[in-house]
Amino acid sequence: MKCLITGGAGFIGHHLANQLVELGHHVRVIDDLSAGDPSLLDSRVLFTRGDVRDQPKLWTLLHDIDCVYHLAAKVSLPQSVLYPRDYNDTNVGGTVILMEAMRAVGIKRIVMASSGTIYGDQKRQPVDETVVPELLTPYAVSKFAAEHYIFTLGVHYGIETVALRIFNAYGPGQALPPAYPPVGPHFIHQILNGGTIVVFGSGQQTRDYVYIDDVVNALTVAGERHGIDRQVINIGSGIETSVEGLVQTIAQAANGEPHVLYNEEQSGGVRRLVADIEKAQDLLAYEPKVSLRLGLEYTMNLDTRFQLIRSAKTHASS
Repeated sequence: MKCLITGGAGFIGHHLANQLVELGHHVRVIDDLSAGDPSLLDSRVLFTRGDVRDQPKLWTLLHDIDCVYHLAAKVSLPQSVLYPRDYNDTNVGGTVILMEAMRAVGIKRIVMASSGTIYGDQKRQPVDETVVPELLTPYAVSKFAAEHYIFTLGVHYGIETVALRIFNAYGPGQALPPAYPPVGPHFIHQILNGGTIVVFGSGQQTRDYVYIDDVVNALTVAGERHGIDRQVINIGSGIETSVEGLVQTIAQAANGEPHVLYNEEQSGGVRRLVADIEKAQDLLAYEPKVSLRLGLEYTMNLDTRFQLIRSAKTHASS
């Protein structure tokens, strides 16, 4: 199979690209490097720096492609509130431009990485795909709109479309920006360095943390599985973990002592969120294999940033 991955040098993208080439597929990647790192890509991946809104470049890269994995997006919830136009331009506009380019070249299949944040704050947990979304951030709005665009245009253009709503993915190689970092790598970094973790809210708010290998396996199957046109499918662990529980599990895996400050004056986001993964099990034969504790250990052992911290601490104590 010949694949194009938009945003393919990002966290999920580079893991997907590397697995696909390992399985013998031909993989092209386009990424603007606003958050990606091409050094993490296997040498067999054909990398092009570019914006998903650059339609002439897309026409070239889409030639002879069997399946597009659309991962290119801006992903910070807080930043989306500050810069909603940018999020709309990239996440929605970029999706529409990609679909137009696919129509022009004759590509017939796209798998889009959507997000569990679309669900917002729901009373019924776990959340399944029939739940009416509560769109609480411009990021969630942009992902929901992008889903509807691929499904609607897919019907008009004769393109098979599927959207995977990915919950809180984590693992080695996840970006750790100075502003609004993802909680997984941020908490690991702070605990390994003996720093302080600031938890917003009570720490009892829950999320569904899913290891990157499980996400990539779901994406891989979705790119090859027929009979799932216009389907929205949750991809998570199916296990509900509080933020406080995440901190304690990281501390156990790191053999460290967390220093936690609670800022209950600032919201910790939605109260509960965990994925119902029955549809993924039925349509993709999806079964998450990596527990949170094991996934955190893999992350610390395989991510060079955390390896260096642990190595430095070992040398300092010897």
